[in-house]
Amino acid sequence: MKFSVKHILVIAVLLMGSACKKFLEENPTGFISPSAPLAGMKVARAFADGCYQDMQGLLNGQNSSYGGNTWNLMEFATGKSNSDLGQTGFAQFQNLSYSASSFYMDTWWQHLYQGVGACNSALGNLPRVTGIDDSSKTALLGEAHAMRAFYYFYLVRMFGAVPMVSETPTSSAGLKLKRTDAKTIYDNIIIPDLLEAEKVNFPWRDVNGRVSKGMVESLLADVYLTYAGAAINGGAANYAESAKRSKNVLDNGGYNLFNDYHDMTIPANKNSQEFIFQIQYAASVPSTNPLTPLTIPNYSGISKYSDEYGSVYPTPQFLASFPAGDHRLDERQFFYSKYKSSKGSDTVKFRTPYIYKWFDSVAVVNTTKSDLNYTIYRLADVELMYAEASNRAEGGPNAQAIKVVNDIRKRAHLAPLGTLSQDAFEKEVWLERYFELCFENKMWFDMVRTLKVHNDVTGNWDNFVGHKTVYNATFSENQRLFPVPQQEIDVNPNLLPNNPGF
Repeated sequence: MKFSVKHILVIAVLLMGSACKKFLEENPTGFISPSAPLAGMKVARAFADGCYQDMQGLLNGQNSSYGGNTWNLMEFATGKSNSDLGQTGFAQFQNLSYSASSFYMDTWWQHLYQGVGACNSALGNLPRVTGIDDSSKTALLGEAHAMRAFYYFYLVRMFGAVPMVSETPTSSAGLKLKRTDAKTIYDNIIIPDLLEAEKVNFPWRDVNGRVSKGMVESLLADVYLTYAGAAINGGAANYAESAKRSKNVLDNGGYNLFNDYHDMTIPANKNSQEFIFQIQYAASVPSTNPLTPLTIPNYSGISKYSDEYGSVYPTPQFLASFPAGDHRLDERQFFYSKYKSSKGSDTVKFRTPYIYKWFDSVAVVNTTKSDLNYTIYRLADVELMYAEASNRAEGGPNAQAIKVVNDIRKRAHLAPLGTLSQDAFEKEVWLERYFELCFENKMWFDMVRTLKVHNDVTGNWDNFVGHKTVYNATFSENQRLFPVPQQEIDVNPNLLPNNPGF
């Protein structure tokens, strides 16, 4: 069944009835009926946990889409990836011919609004729950505020103006909402929600993957950095606000970079060390991280998976753009070019390197149930946000900004940066984001935020509009936003007009 904004009321009722034995476990063991009393921590916790359930929609596949999922959408659009499988619709994103009816658009929209609906339900019902102390209730409300901001942040970056829904509808009247411009949503929901969550005395890290102080500050840093950039053009004050939040994470969060990139592929390291906020997966439940089979070379015979999709891998031009000696290119760091056959001792050599970031060796060799989480924020990301934002806010790089970039370069076995101008330092930071955060759904957002694209062939920074990918697709103004899905427009014509070009 497909959902749209029109169905938020139904979604909210269903989410209100959901209670779980463990955080994010998918098999419900209880049900809160609409007539049941709203009392006790178990009920309150169920409302808050409902806010996380649609995070996995950021990686979901779609019916009739073999070997594809939403995560691939923005990776193909960058022009820096390819596919063995020729998965459903991938070429439309690679050659920038996607439309309002293309695969995945509606999947993103539906899950993000289902997440908004769950958060609105929690924010509306948690104040009515009895039998819990005020501090616990405040913390649970803070989780709901942070998660609602999270979902809306994706919505406005992808679609621009979207319907602004801040309460659970109580009737079907007036559900055909018009779109609200992105700045209004930033100013009235995203930033206020995060400032409210920032007041809560969350721990800096939550070992179960729930909202933490680190998540709130990292998300605020990202929001202000984006607000300052091309989407809103919010100016220097917002770069300063971004730098303030990311510095808070660096100085107080207690996070540390992993010694080696391979450490990020060890399930035991979930929600620890470098990881600040992740989408939670567990091998013990049916919905395990889909990126492990999606990134195994197609029909390579190295795994126990019946489907080795080969759905996405880096272009040779992108790999060649890494600096000489970059440790991230070494075998089984960010990429791999060979692996032992599942049927014997022979080593299978691939025709091109593939992505290793979600290679769960236990799942590949034995269980086919990946236990890896998917990372939304990790320390290296926040360090680079601090370097960029503080450089803009202060007119040049300060000592801490230079240090954190050099810490990332040191792990990559690269020489430290010397003295650089504001512009040169900014471009180095952008480039580090490309290399360090590649295939983590960051690059596309960076492109449209900065309106600059690194040309892997020439080494120059091209303007976004007019940049030609290695597939001879050229970015235009139309690529700054994705189209509102056609099936949403079909049930709500008030969503028209669509974004330019669609």
